[in-house]
Amino acid sequence: MSAQSGPPLGFAEAFDLPLSIDLRTAARAFGVCPGTAYKLIRLGAFPCTVLRVGRQYRIPTAYLLRSLGIEERPVYAVDLEAGATHAARLDDSQPRGTEDPA
Repeated sequence: MSAQSGPPLGFAEAFDLPLSIDLRTAARAFGVCPGTAYKLIRLGAFPCTVLRVGRQYRIPTAYLLRSLGIEERPVYAVDLEAGATHAARLDDSQPRGTEDPA
């Protein structure tokens, strides 16, 4: 079995994808090696719609995201990361114990 073609696709990186992607990128998103992705296509078991364009496979990004359980895209992925960082900072600054407000 061959290795993955790069690290798994990050959340913000997924939102910056073009309208359709190649099979290697889709394989990274699902955390499988390209060889496994080709085998799944041959078996008709790839987790989302795959288009054959000439000699290449293309995966519409909307179908990929839906298969990953992501229904809506934020306006900007950078805003998503900034919001998550801000929320983490707010969570860290909150007191941990139970206090009596009275």
